[in-house]
Amino acid sequence: MASQPPAPVVLDGRNLRLEPLVPAHVPDLHLAGGNDDEVWRWLPALTPRSEAEMHRVVEQRLAQQAAGEAVLFAVVPRGTFRPVGWTAYLDISVPDERLGIGWNWVARPYRGTALDVEAHLLLLYHAFEVLGFGRVQWQTDHQDYTAQGVLARIGGLREGPLRRHVRRLDGTWRDTVVHSLLAPEWPAVKERIRAGLLP
Repeated sequence: MASQPPAPVVLDGRNLRLEPLVPAHVPDLHLAGGNDDEVWRWLPALTPRSEAEMHRVVEQRLAQQAAGEAVLFAVVPRGTFRPVGWTAYLDISVPDERLGIGWNWVARPYRGTALDVEAHLLLLYHAFEVLGFGRVQWQTDHQDYTAQGVLARIGGLREGPLRRHVRRLDGTWRDTVVHSLLAPEWPAVKERIRAGLLP
């Protein structure tokens, strides 16, 4: 099947739902991660210090979505209506059947947990089985060991570092670690889910 471009959609999981990011999420997002430098440490944005600053960051992301550069999802734990972070499809290339998952953040209590893993699994399922993509990739800061642990748990193959790849906001350089999962590798991940080994 030819791959289809992603669009805002609700994805329901066991521990959470991913829903299209909208400005109405801003107050809860600010409560979840505003003023927390650790949450924003690996992201290409300054830590929002107010709802107004969080609103500006959300509007910037939604402008990228409107330009066809990304699709943003709010991460909402099951049984609540309050988002605790967001994630996105980005670097989307329909002709190459390739997209990335990134711009991830969740409130500190959720980082590296089953909820964090399941958010990635929902996006993988949708990318491979609904949209028909052949490759999903992630790019992480070489010092973001929590994110790399989540990707290893899922089964993402570490392809290696892109050395001195991106300048961080503080002026230092990061190496970018690339992980990927290919469509033929997805069934093995699903088997681990069925066996209760994931998330």
